[in-house]
Amino acid sequence: MIQTHSKDFWRATLALCIGSVMVFSNLYITQPLLPQLTEVFDIDSLQATLSLSVATLSLGGALLLFGPLSDAFGRRVIIHTTLVLLCLTTLATAFVTDYHTLLILRGLQGVFIAGLPAAAMAYMGEEFEPQGLLLAVGLYIGANSLGGVSGRLISGLAAAEWGWSSSFLVLAGFDLLCVALVIWLLPASSRFQPKPFTPSPVIHGLATHLRNPLILAACFVGGLNFMIFVNQYSYITFVLAAEPFRLSSSWLGMLFLTYLSGTLAAAVSGRLVRNRSQPIAMGVGIVLFMCGSLMTLNQQLFWIVSGLFINALGFFFTHSLAAGWVAGHAKRSRGSAISLYLMFYYAGATLGGFYLEPFWRWLAWSGVVAASLLILIVTLGLSLWLVRFEKAQATVWESEPTQQTDSVA
Repeated sequence: MIQTHSKDFWRATLALCIGSVMVFSNLYITQPLLPQLTEVFDIDSLQATLSLSVATLSLGGALLLFGPLSDAFGRRVIIHTTLVLLCLTTLATAFVTDYHTLLILRGLQGVFIAGLPAAAMAYMGEEFEPQGLLLAVGLYIGANSLGGVSGRLISGLAAAEWGWSSSFLVLAGFDLLCVALVIWLLPASSRFQPKPFTPSPVIHGLATHLRNPLILAACFVGGLNFMIFVNQYSYITFVLAAEPFRLSSSWLGMLFLTYLSGTLAAAVSGRLVRNRSQPIAMGVGIVLFMCGSLMTLNQQLFWIVSGLFINALGFFFTHSLAAGWVAGHAKRSRGSAISLYLMFYYAGATLGGFYLEPFWRWLAWSGVVAASLLILIVTLGLSLWLVRFEKAQATVWESEPTQQTDSVA
């Protein structure tokens, strides 16, 4: 296995982080453009958010395909192929002239974005020694947030200067550089064992994971938290684009620099909880997320931005731990388990706009915060349930160490 802190460890981690920055830059590129899209294409707020929802929906569905495909054909093949196709699709999107075509291409982007997240954590789970897995996953998820910042920042700045379509053109050039670096840096798999790509084992693997309450609970934690987190940013752009703030697309793009606190939280999460309870740490992250959401109710820009920093800190801290929990508790068909987690994750992003829209129409931003707290109470309860399991498991291991060792072997 790849030893922690070895040359191959850092090459592989850097390659996957660069790929992560690339794909998540593409996923969130339209978010700072939402007010601009409503004007250019004469659409309402819900229709504008479809430019994000369509991508996350197709991403979630494609994960169910690329996870098993990576189990059959290899992680690197899936990663390299989908990154190249994503670069080409982003370039094509720069030249669309109607909103329906934009939505179609955004759907294709979501499909190709799915390749890297479906294969990356499975690659790490197979190739890295256990001591390095949490560190690598934390850095990789930190790169997810950095990608979200990069895409939105590039998008907002380019759109302010040259119009919304230029955002896709600039990002396509960035994508090309990232693809070249990933192909060069990512080491070949040494522990991958291909499995035949047939429907029966795929369905059986997914069914097995769905029957595992430990994996399922973590999937709901990640999916429901993300449903709130990413869609809060969509609605806050409408708040800040209107009176009294009147922020331009370039300033709205800079708003997503608040993700950087999430980058830091995800990167250090593995080290902070190395000898501590992961579910308790998840709960701490959710409580931070709740506090940050409440801070945004103060209608001063300083408090809104501060609340978003805390939201990102809490959300990505919990997300990195939930993803690591799934990777660590999937004893077989790991690619399918990671795909299942990410399917819940992006299904949450897709459904979040539909869930929050009625609250937005009813009470504006106050309604969005109230709806957010309802969901976060649920995910906090799920984290506390996992704490109970962890304590029960520890008791079993203490009372039957020999039997448990044999079972794991």
